[in-house]
Amino acid sequence: MALLEIRNVTRRFGDFTAVDDVSLSIGAAEFFTLLGPSGCGKTTLLRMIAGFDQPDGGQILLDGRDMAGVPPEGRNIHTVFQSYALFPHMTVEQNIAFPLQMAKCPDDQIKPRVREALEDVSLQGKEKRYPNELSGGQKQRVALARALVNRPKLLLLDEPLAALDAKLKERMQLELISLQKEIGVTFVYVTHDQEEALALSHRIAVMNLGRVEQLDQPAQIYSFPKNRFVADFIGECNILECGVATNVDGVATLELDGLGSVQATGANGATPGSRGALALRPEKIAIARDLPPTDCVNRFNGKVHDYLYTGDVTLYIVEVQSGHRLEVMLPNNAVGRSSKFFEPGDAVQVGWRDDAGHYLAD
Repeated sequence: MALLEIRNVTRRFGDFTAVDDVSLSIGAAEFFTLLGPSGCGKTTLLRMIAGFDQPDGGQILLDGRDMAGVPPEGRNIHTVFQSYALFPHMTVEQNIAFPLQMAKCPDDQIKPRVREALEDVSLQGKEKRYPNELSGGQKQRVALARALVNRPKLLLLDEPLAALDAKLKERMQLELISLQKEIGVTFVYVTHDQEEALALSHRIAVMNLGRVEQLDQPAQIYSFPKNRFVADFIGECNILECGVATNVDGVATLELDGLGSVQATGANGATPGSRGALALRPEKIAIARDLPPTDCVNRFNGKVHDYLYTGDVTLYIVEVQSGHRLEVMLPNNAVGRSSKFFEPGDAVQVGWRDDAGHYLAD
């Protein structure tokens, strides 16, 4: 049985439907992420799980128990907010001890449990400090320790890393993964950051306009998006409109609008005469001044329109003969820039294998 079940949950605010008939099952010790743009309903759903808001329809069950009418303090669920919500007048140990005191935990049990929580988040020696004496990462860890000190069955995290700089965010992501594995508490994590969701999660529910567009493991969502929204929202992606000419023995011939014919394998749902789109990740496209003839069954001539150097990779915008622009990504495997670095205006060839893209049926 799932630890958390969300059955046909709907939440409306006047004429606006924030969460629209959402159903999810989340297992024990799972790191589960609700991912989507601002306004997609992910935070509203999190608030209903926590008990801060009530659904207009559907059920939320924790360990098989219906949470209808159960207040937040009765749910054995804790929430870590983006602001951390630490008490500024309390020390680190006082902040962490607060939930235990509210639960009327015996005094002789509070200190050892606070000490254990401090060890869980590597904050030994900081117990007498106040929040204004801590770094952003340390505040994050205090908030986690406070949420975990009475071992909830479920921990809700609402964009907890959004305010951190890139380097600290990366370190905290690794700490979150390690902490979740060590403690075994179920995490339900809300973020709009695709890279963060891909890095942290066992499974991801991609939300849009109050509904779940796709629910799957990160690698499946990235490589096999269900529709245009998921393909476009998760990472960089070329979405090429097309018609289906043929589909024989698992190999489809697609007529890309303004580009021409390409071959695509695994194009499930590609019925001859129908329309759809080919989702093609930039890193799946090869680029060279002259591509070797055996490398790519699909190839086009073009010129470099522009590029974006980001340190580990360079993203090229290549304008092919039809005027279409493709995003192509190369790793920077030489000092400074890619060993195959191209300048705007350079003539190039781009191409990809027949199994590089993913067909999206209309």
